[in-house]
Amino acid sequence: MSQPEIIAVAMSGGVDSSAVAALLRAQGHSLIGLTLQLWNQRRLAGHEGMPESVQGRCCSIDDVYDARRVAEQLDIPYYLVNQQDRFEAEVVKPFVSEYLAGRTPIPCTLCNNHLKFDQLLITARQIGADRIATGHYARNHFDSVRNRWILSRPEDKSKDQTYFLFGLTQDQLSRTLFPLGEMNKPAVRVMASEAGLNVAAKPDSQEICFIPGGDYNTFLKAYLDEQGEPLPDSSGELVSTTGEVIGHHAGIHSFTVGQRKGLGLTSPEPLYVLNIHPDSHQVTVGSDADLMSRDLVANRLNWISIPELIEPIRVSIKIRHRHTPAMATLSRVDQHHVRALFDEPQRAVTPGQSAVFYQEDEVVGGGWIV
Repeated sequence: MSQPEIIAVAMSGGVDSSAVAALLRAQGHSLIGLTLQLWNQRRLAGHEGMPESVQGRCCSIDDVYDARRVAEQLDIPYYLVNQQDRFEAEVVKPFVSEYLAGRTPIPCTLCNNHLKFDQLLITARQIGADRIATGHYARNHFDSVRNRWILSRPEDKSKDQTYFLFGLTQDQLSRTLFPLGEMNKPAVRVMASEAGLNVAAKPDSQEICFIPGGDYNTFLKAYLDEQGEPLPDSSGELVSTTGEVIGHHAGIHSFTVGQRKGLGLTSPEPLYVLNIHPDSHQVTVGSDADLMSRDLVANRLNWISIPELIEPIRVSIKIRHRHTPAMATLSRVDQHHVRALFDEPQRAVTPGQSAVFYQEDEVVGGGWIV
């Protein structure tokens, strides 16, 4: 008689992953709960501008307690896996480097691509689990015709998290379950409540785990201060689209493409950051109309529904998590780069952000905007 399948559930302490554990338990699966400890929330609390409170951020110590309580309630084994060193090396430090270079990275995507799924699957194997299950709103299935695992948008489009998952490999998709892919969020809360879980009404975390309030500048200063490193001097000129110097700034790390506030300029018309030039330290500003772009180039590509891009294809592209996908023609530049030509100009195409390519609900693949 074959041994029953063991599933490792990635438990964040939130309602979604807790509901996944309750659902799979009710279906009779053998489960093991896993939580990755990624960041010491109080680590930078003593530095100027960093708050003492950590409420509202994912992966806090309160979330760990909540995950453990749910595991106890469901009577499943639970393990807390310390990955703080790897998280700092593979997510935090690259984030800092990118931001100091005038780009705007997405730490949640970095975390999924380089750490969470990789480490969860490694740990799952070590403890004898066949697959992992997560609370992400996404769908995956194997297409025997294409001989590929396919990642698709969930039923609840308002909770779609595929933008953050474009880096998953075929092996990772083959060993991952997304039980909430066919559900909507209100139904998930009802399911958690009916299972008697204390987290059923818990609010969703809204902040990046290591950046309270989304205040990147304060975090950068605090982190570099802790490391004993000075904030690099990247002060320079604010210039118009014609190259005219119209002001000065204290550092390129203070800007992101599309930014309007904090420019320190007076103008009869609103001005926005158009480009950040790390070599010259110049920041180009212009009108809202100047923010529109017809194309983008992306690298560090990962393909999901196709093995590689050979001929140009039609796709819709998300350039931000909340961006409405825009139709474009995607073509290969070379082995490591693709170019997208949009049907209509798009606002604030931002270097360092992800571009994720879709056909209908399927994720074709994605990359990082250069």
